[in-house]
This record gives sequence, structure tokens and C-alpha cells, in this order.
Amino acid sequence: MSSRLQPVTDADFDRVVERATVSVLVEFWKPGCGHCKSLMKELEQLQGELGERVLILTMNVDENFQIPAELEISSLPALALYRNGSFERFIGGLGKNDEIRKQLGL
Repeated sequence: MSSRLQPVTDADFDRVVERATVSVLVEFWKPGCGHCKSLMKELEQLQGELGERVLILTMNVDENFQIPAELEISSLPALALYRNGSFERFIGGLGKNDEIRKQLGL
């Protein structure tokens, strides 16, 4: 869906997150979700601004079930923050990129 944000699947999720040397932000989304697309645009802009300081991934929950189930994701879009390979917390709702940046501490 996006050239700037890296899609991730159940199969490669753990490897990608564990190998990351920066904080990882994962947007869980599905096609047809307007709020998901809006958030993705914000995240694309944020990735462009922050570059190598954060890795932003996207996971399509229509195609991937394991990780969303483990995190008990019940509403979309959902943003999960990982640090040092481990889940830290969800980042609230549909914040604009300044709000997301603040929650990342960047």
C-alpha cells in the first residue's frame, strides 16, 4: 500500500522486530478502513521526518491473524510500540503525527 512503510507478516514479524536497532511502531490495519488509511498517511510523513530513528511497519489483519490475536486487537487502526524487540504498549488512537512523535519520545 505504501512505498515508505514496510509491510510485515505473521511469518517475519518476530524476526523483523527483534533485529530492529530502533523503536518499532506497527500499524494494524485492513483494506476499506478509512481511519487506517488516514493514519497510514500520518505515519508515512512521520517515517519521512524521523528516518532511521524509528521503524514503522504495517500489518494487514485480513491477511495475518497470529500477531493481532496475540495482542488482542479488537479495533482498527491500532498502533503498537516495540522497544528492544518486546511489546511495550499501544499508542492511543488516531493521533496526528505530532502526538505520535510525543508518545514515542522523539
